Amino acid sequence: MPFNGFQTDENLLNYDVFPKVFVKNKPAKIHIRPLGARPVFEPGKTYKMLVCALEGGKPYDYPASGDYKELSVLCGGEGGFEFEHTFTKEQMYFLRFLNDDGRRIIQFPVYCVDDDLAGRYPLRGDLHMHTIRSDGSQCPAVVCANYRKHGLDFMVVSDHNRYYPSLEAIDFYKDVPCGLAIIPGEEVHMPPVHGAESDFHTVNFGGEYSINALTDGPAVEEKGTDKKFRSLYGECPEYMPLEEWENKMQALADELDGLPEGLDPVPVAVFKWIYDEIRKANGLGIFPHPTWISDVYHVPEVFWRYVTEKGWFDAFEVLGGENYYEQNGFQTLKYYEDRANGFDYPIVGSTDSHSSNPHNRNAFICSTLVFSPENERKALIKSIKERYSVAIDTIDENFRLVGDFRLSKYATFLLKYYFPLHDEVCKEEGRMMKQYATGTASEKAEALEVLKLIGGRVQKHREKYFDF
Repeated sequence: MPFNGFQTDENLLNYDVFPKVFVKNKPAKIHIRPLGARPVFEPGKTYKMLVCALEGGKPYDYPASGDYKELSVLCGGEGGFEFEHTFTKEQMYFLRFLNDDGRRIIQFPVYCVDDDLAGRYPLRGDLHMHTIRSDGSQCPAVVCANYRKHGLDFMVVSDHNRYYPSLEAIDFYKDVPCGLAIIPGEEVHMPPVHGAESDFHTVNFGGEYSINALTDGPAVEEKGTDKKFRSLYGECPEYMPLEEWENKMQALADELDGLPEGLDPVPVAVFKWIYDEIRKANGLGIFPHPTWISDVYHVPEVFWRYVTEKGWFDAFEVLGGENYYEQNGFQTLKYYEDRANGFDYPIVGSTDSHSSNPHNRNAFICSTLVFSPENERKALIKSIKERYSVAIDTIDENFRLVGDFRLSKYATFLLKYYFPLHDEVCKEEGRMMKQYATGTASEKAEALEVLKLIGGRVQKHREKYFDF
């Protein structure tokens, strides 16, 4: 069965528990509010509550590591609780309420994090998707609205050969109070070099100027060389005519030596130049889908292995694009094998979506969870480079994660107990964004007024549940 959204514990639909995430060794004030459903607690009565650490085992089986702490908490006038507690280890805990004979009434999950995660909010996004400006199915504004409705906090418009559609999306929503961070970007495809192909794909996420438009290609044909279409701030390197670019790449290829057998020098040279240029643009260079089956695998394995060993890309798109095993399965295996062999690089998950409508089986196939202090381009890129990201696989009805074990444990908690509530808040904002993008004049005006009223709700929601 396909994925149908993150589902939370029913107890968290019956009770609001906030904050849900605390910092280790810092006293936390916890609120538990009833939402009109069973079980019902008796105001004025004192209840026994166990704080149960998830990872230590049962104390009566593993007394050296088991960690249960018993508290007495008073039920308030509304049938809820307020109390303070200090959590001492990064992990998930259950707040388990017991009746008079020691049986469980209900329990609520919460999480404690170490200091390095304090102030880093979980932000879910997509770093690779397409619109009708290349080969996608919807315009940039609608793609942004649809993915906000789906719960994304950030996304990039990364059309093939074109950077300017991402600027179009940013400009369209510049005066609209929505919490979606729209990041500039493109999927880079450089032309052949004197007939030698170099069209491996590259995602330029957040770069301040276009790599595609540094020489001839569809973007230059459609928009010309005006820097306002080629850069975020109106500044970028000068345009190179195709012959000049080809000669530059050929010279770089001729300088290469010691290449493994079976490796063509031109694509290697172009690859390194692209990723160096993305870094000059203050972007994140993402190496996508090497085992995408486009007739055969997208790039030779010798090429994949070489650029990995050289450390030339900033992040690897470990998940994305297709739902057959050879792509995401093999890429995941290679990632863990590389880690075991000492190659530890950042990873992301992306849809590579060409339609943002739910009928598209792959519209919501993967995403990335980034732990970042801000939902903003520079902070997101820095956090990914610092390896504060995990890739989320939502190919099937049950989500799976790829990444660091520690972050994956935390992300699992968030996807089960925080993001279902977060995504509900995003839905109305996304719906109003689409109305603003496609409605009549009166509908657009109504949508803008609603967005002004509800703008900032997601950030307030975030601040409510994280005790940072």
